[in-house]
Amino acid sequence: MLEWAKYRKQLSSRVNELGGLSPATLDGVRTLGGAGQKTGRLDARTRELIALAVAVTTRCDGCIASHTAEAAKAGATREEIAEALGVAIALNAGAALVYSSRVLDAFDTVNG
Repeated sequence: MLEWAKYRKQLSSRVNELGGLSPATLDGVRTLGGAGQKTGRLDARTRELIALAVAVTTRCDGCIASHTAEAAKAGATREEIAEALGVAIALNAGAALVYSSRVLDAFDTVNG
C-alpha cells in the first residue's frame, strides 16, 4: 500500500517543479480546479466525493491522495466516501458492459 501522506508530499513537490517549468499549465489546472467552487451550487464535501469517484474511474493515484485529504477536511465520512466509490465501481462495470458490446460488434464486422 502507498504511504499516502508521503506520496502526496512528493507529488506536490514534483507538481511545483513542473509549475516552475511551465507556470501557465499549472495556472490553467488550478483555474479548472477552482471553477466549480465559484458557482456555489455544490458544497466542498460533495465536490470532493465526486472527485474521488472520478479519481477511481481514471485510476489517478495523485488524485486519490489529494482529494481524500480534501474530502476529510470538508467533513466527508468514511461511509459517504464508500458510497461515492460504489458509484464509481458501478460506472466502471457499466462501461465494461457497454464496451463489451462494442467488442462483439467489432468481431461481427471482421468475421463477416
